[in-house]
Amino acid sequence: MANPAQHWRARIGGTLGIVLGAGLVMSSPSAMAADWSDTALSWRYGTDFNEPFDDNADGSKKDIAKNIFAITHADGYAYGTNFLNVDLLLSNSADPGGGIAGNPGAQEVYIVYRNTLDAGKIFGQTYQYGPIRDWGATFGFDANSKNDAYASKKRMLVLGPTLMVDVPGFWNVSVLLFDESNAPNGIPSRYTYRVHPALDTNWGIPFGNGFIFKGYFQYIASKGTNEFGGPTSPETHFDGEVMYDVGAALNGPKKTFFAGFEYEYWKNKFGNPTNSSDEGATASTPMVRLEYHF
Repeated sequence: MANPAQHWRARIGGTLGIVLGAGLVMSSPSAMAADWSDTALSWRYGTDFNEPFDDNADGSKKDIAKNIFAITHADGYAYGTNFLNVDLLLSNSADPGGGIAGNPGAQEVYIVYRNTLDAGKIFGQTYQYGPIRDWGATFGFDANSKNDAYASKKRMLVLGPTLMVDVPGFWNVSVLLFDESNAPNGIPSRYTYRVHPALDTNWGIPFGNGFIFKGYFQYIASKGTNEFGGPTSPETHFDGEVMYDVGAALNGPKKTFFAGFEYEYWKNKFGNPTNSSDEGATASTPMVRLEYHF
């Protein structure tokens, strides 16, 4: 009998291939021409980041400061939306490069891409029902690289159905399957975790006069045994920001300069169980944030 993980991985790969193939069929210039687009450069800073297995000698959390620079692009086209975010995360010396005390802070690049196909656009139908505006499917990937002691090289495929809630701005709710692998220091070859489900929701909702509430929430099921033979735990990950259109308030261009606050809560980060010997596996991090849209 085939290994269940291999079976589901093949199912995900096949389905993703169908979706990507459909995307290629629809990728004529008229299909892919953007109905709208938004690209932003941002900076955020916080001093209470934590990392799994990077605690103080007594096991307590080690607070890490990080500057995070990002470029984010979103657009809508004839059959759905694209989203791409690239973060450059620069830690201070509390999270040293190579995990060696005294080294400068570690550096990380984290990439997220999502494409959400919109059934209403594809089939030319209206699917609104109660609070649901439409439905569709989301696929994409995550990838990262970090030069700390663990040296993560995460690669993850994402696929699942999506409901679109009828609100000002947008609010999408998805049930996704994650197919994740990594190749950190200490293992001879890339290790693939069990395919696991996740509840994923993301939103951008304007309110008041010039404010917007943006963010995402994920509940990610356990991904089985990790690459070192230990257990993994379900993750709870929230990241929300309240931003204000400073440019418009100063009689400048609207929807261009934003400033505000962000808060991230991440329990059992990357699936690592939080306990007395690894308190850093849960982080609660307030941040300041600036954005320039063009």
